[in-house]
Amino acid sequence: MVSIAELKEFVKLSNHTRFRSTDRAEAYEWIGRTLGKFRYFGLSKKEKGIVRQYLRAMTGYSDTQLDRLIARKKAWGRIAPKERTQPTFPRVYTIEDIARIAEVDNAEGRRNGHALAKTLRDMYQVYSDRRFERLAHISVSHLYNLRGTRIYQSRSLTYEKTHATRVAIGIRKKPQPYGKPGFLRVDSVHQGDLDKEKGVYHVNLVDEVTQYEIVTSVEGIAEQFLAPALGEALAQFPFILRGFHSDNGSEYINAVVARLLMKLLIEQTKSRARRTNDNALAESKNGAVVRRHLGYVHIPKRYARLINAFDREHLNPYLNFHRQCAFADEEIDHRGKIRKVYRTYLTPAEKLLSIEQVEQYLKPGATAASLRKRMMAETHLVAAEEMQKAKYRLFVNINRRVVP
Repeated sequence: MVSIAELKEFVKLSNHTRFRSTDRAEAYEWIGRTLGKFRYFGLSKKEKGIVRQYLRAMTGYSDTQLDRLIARKKAWGRIAPKERTQPTFPRVYTIEDIARIAEVDNAEGRRNGHALAKTLRDMYQVYSDRRFERLAHISVSHLYNLRGTRIYQSRSLTYEKTHATRVAIGIRKKPQPYGKPGFLRVDSVHQGDLDKEKGVYHVNLVDEVTQYEIVTSVEGIAEQFLAPALGEALAQFPFILRGFHSDNGSEYINAVVARLLMKLLIEQTKSRARRTNDNALAESKNGAVVRRHLGYVHIPKRYARLINAFDREHLNPYLNFHRQCAFADEEIDHRGKIRKVYRTYLTPAEKLLSIEQVEQYLKPGATAASLRKRMMAETHLVAAEEMQKAKYRLFVNINRRVVP
């Protein structure tokens, strides 16, 4: 074929046929000769399209690849494969070495990289096994590279990524109370260790809407201590409980707590991954309430019952009937962003009583009148002073028992 008309007929006939070049250098040379033969750069746009169709049909190259080759022909006058400029490195570890790594992993149950590297090094340096001569100096990072090769995976018996432990207890979501009381946020506060002795644990339960708060203290967060403490704490709330939200700690995500909540018809939810604000209310109360009144100093766990009596008789009544809490008002600025502004300060009991038709949310035996009566039994100042005196007596008793 020596004319554009013949190329056009050929392209029509070979419309459903595609050729493939087997040698890149030969294909590049043929494309260069064809472009010169038909004087490609002097053709019209339509004729250039016919030549390009012919080249594409004969070589199987894409339009992008042909664009690069034609531009190279125009710039240099010839098309030649580019020389490889990327450096090549000699292969250090052979197929036998990779198989040896798989053999050790199969025997040891796929240990971590550092442990495997030490084993390979000892096999050569300590036990003089010359099969491990090259592997004795391998880096930990390259071990993981070799573990990802097809050779390793075809010989490994334990090639599997670590799976996260899935616990079917609790729903992973953020609670939506929609202005109704009874949705609790729960967290634990540890009073520290000293000389390998565990300190007391405080369990902090806060209602999301009213900020009604119950603090209880236990010797430990094992099920034998936590289950009765939670039962006692939940009974202190004057309204019906509907939700129990915690982090993913095993002290709350276990069968004992799940049975307790199921018996009380309380939905159990847990924090989501990468959502640090899911339990922010309980976290803030840990510092503003628990740490403020009970401090950071180690308190031995044997005083948990003494502290729990203080929580039940003095701290919790003060927190719910006399301590002012800030409640956010949401405002939308000119950019459409929601901002929280804190102008409203109420005690949790006042906030609870401000809810419309609050009687429908209260437990049997609790009424709005009884809550108001308890709130008016003493002033905020008197309640705060009585709580401080009780706290002083608590720490005096603890110090007398701790110091010989």
